[in-house]
Amino acid sequence: MDETVYLRLRHRIRVNPGSSVLLSHIAQIIAPGHLEEILPRIPIHQITEEDRDTVVVDMMQIISCIRHYAPSAAISQIGPSEAIIEVAIKKRNLPVLFFILIWILLFLGSALAIINFHEDVGMQAAQEKIYYLITGIHDDTPLVFQIPYSLGLGAGMVIFFNHVFKKRFNEEPSPLEVEIFNYQQDIDQYILLNENKESIKHFDHR
Repeated sequence: MDETVYLRLRHRIRVNPGSSVLLSHIAQIIAPGHLEEILPRIPIHQITEEDRDTVVVDMMQIISCIRHYAPSAAISQIGPSEAIIEVAIKKRNLPVLFFILIWILLFLGSALAIINFHEDVGMQAAQEKIYYLITGIHDDTPLVFQIPYSLGLGAGMVIFFNHVFKKRFNEEPSPLEVEIFNYQQDIDQYILLNENKESIKHFDHR
């Protein structure tokens, strides 16, 4: 009888504090019929306060747990050899005043960045010159040109980030979402490497 078990670890899962992480939570499983009922319920890790907010589980730990319940199973790994467990620690909501102060700070910072950019490239002079070329009139404040430009600048930012509050224009990720994804990938890679380093130090200490 074929005893081969195929496992593909999930990259990251999120669990509540105090949860028991089962094999079905952390991996996709393909197994013979007589193991289909046993393997998904195998406990892999019990979340404790010492785990804090992240735990790394590697394939060696999973194989050890499986061997305890299915000693004769041959395990074939597909994909990554480590998975990250994120503990969903409840976060306190920001006070309304603090939220407003952050919003004002971000608003003023963005406004100053746009103003400084326009000042550096001489946008005022450029708009006056374009207005003169179109109309033949010298005007220090060509509002007919500046107002649509300002509205277009705001609309362009909305389209660029693909969001109006929680509404999306399409399923394509925005540049901000891509940057956040890349940042999360870097963090995950650091966690995996740092966890291995700490495990080796702990083993050497013993």
